[in-house]
Amino acid sequence: MITIGPGEGLDIELDSSVAAQFGRQIKSVIEETLSGLGISDAKVKALDKGALDCTIRARVTAAAVRWTGKDVWKD
Repeated sequence: MITIGPGEGLDIELDSSVAAQFGRQIKSVIEETLSGLGISDAKVKALDKGALDCTIRARVTAAAVRWTGKDVWKD
């Protein structure tokens, strides 16, 4: 689960059962996804149970769309 709200800079709070092994990768995927969407100031809370990168990207994108109201899927 990913939630996004207002923040200064990018603050990622990660609660993951696999954080010891994959925490840096998960945070990197979140940062890259938000950067690609033009978001540089946000507080992100991520609750992860071992999701694949593609799933994390999709969840971050969906949360960002809900938060900003900007539909990134429109042509």
